[in-house]
Amino acid sequence: MAQDNRLHKLAARGQSIWFDTLSRQLVHSGELKKMMKDDAVTGVTSNPSIFQKALSEGDAYDEQMKELLAETDDASEIFFALALEDIRDACDVLKPAYEKSDGVDGYVSMEVEPGIAYDTERTFEQARWIAKEVDRPNLMVKIPATMPGLPAIEDCTAHGTSINITLIFSLERYKAVVEAYIRGLERLVASGGDPSTIASVASFFVSRVDSEADKQLAAVGNKKLQGKLAIANAKLAYAHYLEAFSGPRWEFLESKGATKQRCLWASTSTKNPDYRDVIYVEELIGPETVNTMPLETITAFQDHGEVRGDTVLDGIEDARALVEQLREAGVDYDQVVELLEAEGVQKFADAFEQIVESIRAKRGSLAPA
Repeated sequence: MAQDNRLHKLAARGQSIWFDTLSRQLVHSGELKKMMKDDAVTGVTSNPSIFQKALSEGDAYDEQMKELLAETDDASEIFFALALEDIRDACDVLKPAYEKSDGVDGYVSMEVEPGIAYDTERTFEQARWIAKEVDRPNLMVKIPATMPGLPAIEDCTAHGTSINITLIFSLERYKAVVEAYIRGLERLVASGGDPSTIASVASFFVSRVDSEADKQLAAVGNKKLQGKLAIANAKLAYAHYLEAFSGPRWEFLESKGATKQRCLWASTSTKNPDYRDVIYVEELIGPETVNTMPLETITAFQDHGEVRGDTVLDGIEDARALVEQLREAGVDYDQVVELLEAEGVQKFADAFEQIVESIRAKRGSLAPA
């Protein structure tokens, strides 16, 4: 595919394209390598739902699972052994993107167990354990942006672990995430550590915000404001990003080699068939950002996506006014984002439970004779 295709044009504007899926098949078939060339892909994100899908399709994991079952019957242990191998291999495939970008891109994200999202200590310990087990400079450990997740994010950063903060829905929480990263860097520098060896992204979930707000707007009979909150929310996050990563406090850290924590737009496939299928890509284009897309969004954007300049900077004042308009219409922004966070953690926890169940189910058919 030509190097001047739509996704290469998007990348030329300073937005990194990451692929929101991971499987053994993707890595071993050469497909990921091909997407790096054809689709300008420079990173991979995974989560429990993605792994659950990978494990349930085909037999790519059966051989290793058989070996693991001979050693242990702990389904959670087996899952991590399978997943960490995929993560290491994907890190190796993406290493050229990591080196070419001087450590800005080329990352693979692996999430901590969702069941510990409200446990600071266990989150910190497991994130550090994952980083040690994978042992690749281009790994990011994913930690959910729950209130108990924040101190774990700061501590991991202070200890030199690259973190992808996931499940961010609210602007207030996003501000707290940025603060946790900056404080972690300050501690790292104060202890004599080198901040240039780590990176971070703040994964702001997009389409799910519209799904929930639209539902509540429909209930109060307001169609006029539907389909607007998700993009406005992300634009306001980017406005905060520009503010937070400037000025004397940040400049000091930057002089020591620290890199900005980029906004990553997650959940960018369109859930509502009435909306353009690439709306959450087209409206959030901007420098120093990441958009992690599932395959259908990558395919759709390559086919008909439009790169119209830095759209993430458009209509900031309208975005600020929208939250007030929603409140007047009877939709409480804080309630929307709180509900989405709780649901997001639960969805991943359910997917993890399904992984454990499917490993137990396979135990019967794969157990060594």
